[in-house]
Amino acid sequence: MSTKQRRPAVAGWFTTGDAPDGPGVRLLGTRCTACGTPYFPRNDLACRNPGCGGPKDGSELEEHALSPRGRIWSYTDARYTPPPPYVAADPFRPFAIAAVELEAERMIVLGQVVPDVTTADLAVGMEVELTEGVLYEDDEAQYTVWMWRPSGRRA
Repeated sequence: MSTKQRRPAVAGWFTTGDAPDGPGVRLLGTRCTACGTPYFPRNDLACRNPGCGGPKDGSELEEHALSPRGRIWSYTDARYTPPPPYVAADPFRPFAIAAVELEAERMIVLGQVVPDVTTADLAVGMEVELTEGVLYEDDEAQYTVWMWRPSGRRA
């Protein structure tokens, strides 16, 4: 019996955490080397911070792995099947969504919450961490995305 291959549903937006001694799941964005402004998803054009004194040709942007932890800023649930291009599991199961303020970057990133956690389990200010979860699968592979889970909770 073969195991399905795991593939990121959105290539280049997060690390998968496959390496046993690697950094785990991390969102991949960019950061301005002149002023430190982080971006997610990545920004490849130029720093958009109006207070930045760096060059505006994109040369000041570098790849940056964002914080794997943050605190819930807001949350809700999805009780309907999102429209394409979102690919939902069949049958569709409602899921929680959290807007999380990243610890170091102080920016808000939206993402699904792990399947076994509902909005009744969440609270504004709760510490959460990134993990990888399956968005959907087909005959060949499981397609994964980053998800939030309460800190210290294992999937």
